[in-house]
Amino acid sequence: MRLWAWTLAVYERPGVPQACLTLQDEYGLSTAFLLWAVWAKRADSQSLATGASLAKSWETSVLIPTRGVRRWLKTTLPSMDDLAREALRNQVKSMELDAERLLMESLEHLTPPVSEHHTLLACLRAAAKAWGVHNADNALQGLADAMD
Repeated sequence: MRLWAWTLAVYERPGVPQACLTLQDEYGLSTAFLLWAVWAKRADSQSLATGASLAKSWETSVLIPTRGVRRWLKTTLPSMDDLAREALRNQVKSMELDAERLLMESLEHLTPPVSEHHTLLACLRAAAKAWGVHNADNALQGLADAMD
């Protein structure tokens, strides 16, 4: 199964969206990067370092600013038509989703066949370490439990 289709299916599982948002907002981790690491069964430092570099660059340049605009537009603004503001917010939300999909497709292209399989939690821990986060074990376990 392709990464994007797999991601959409996994994201529908109870608890997965909340666990992903916790890891994103509280630990600065990229949901796309974490899910790619699990999908690709990656725990080796070289593959994860390459993926983390790509994802960090995209997150910094595209996703974080787009997400910030979408979240800012959630607030009612004086003297601004709420329907127009919400329509714009929905367009930005669609752009954010397209940007996440493009990142995941790019990560998928980095993925050679694996010779060894790792547990879901091992992939998440290795991905968090490659991202530079070392204190998210409980949140990673929560995502692993929700995905399992």
